[in-house]
Amino acid sequence: MTEQLDFSALWPHWPELLAGLWVTVQLTVMATVGGLATGIVGAAIRSGRTTWYSRIWGGYVEIIRNTPFVVQLFFIVFGLPNLGLKMTAGEAALLAMVVNLGAYSTEIIRAGIQVTPKGQWEAGRVLGLTRLQTFIRVVLPPALQRIYPALVSQCIIVMLGSSVVSQVSYEELTFAANLIQSRTFLSFEVYLVTTGIYLALSITLRQLMMAAGRKWLGVQA
Repeated sequence: MTEQLDFSALWPHWPELLAGLWVTVQLTVMATVGGLATGIVGAAIRSGRTTWYSRIWGGYVEIIRNTPFVVQLFFIVFGLPNLGLKMTAGEAALLAMVVNLGAYSTEIIRAGIQVTPKGQWEAGRVLGLTRLQTFIRVVLPPALQRIYPALVSQCIIVMLGSSVVSQVSYEELTFAANLIQSRTFLSFEVYLVTTGIYLALSITLRQLMMAAGRKWLGVQA
């Protein structure tokens, strides 16, 4: 017996899906900004002389890159309160995504910096710029230009990984889909629609970020 699909039964639940989508978009935007800023700082630290804080940052990168995101999330949600650091599910989700993206973007951006000709650093010094000014104005822009597509892909991976935060009852898109499925028992329909929403969101995010890269960094299409 063939089961009849009923997508029309999902229509009353679209407000819940859209609300979850909006939460996912907000979470993604904030995590992208925070994670990339963390990655730039980390790349600057890791690209300089070897110091105790560059070693600490390197340890952070290795820990995050070699452990599952869900474990990192659970540690923040359930582990940090034991140290007196209590936060809401939304704050924990955002922190976990920023920490995760910060580690990966550190290495991506550092890879772009490492292939920067030493002459650019020397040119900055000749112009009377400090090392920080040289990094921001001379070294960082071409480095970002070189690794920008990889950085965009990592941001999308983190966005897709945000579905995991439904496990801590944060009401984003996957949480909304799970809730609707539990009420309607339309598993195939609910998750097919949710898959389509994530696909559209990924494509839109990639196009927006690449357009921004072409405008502000001169990234080639």
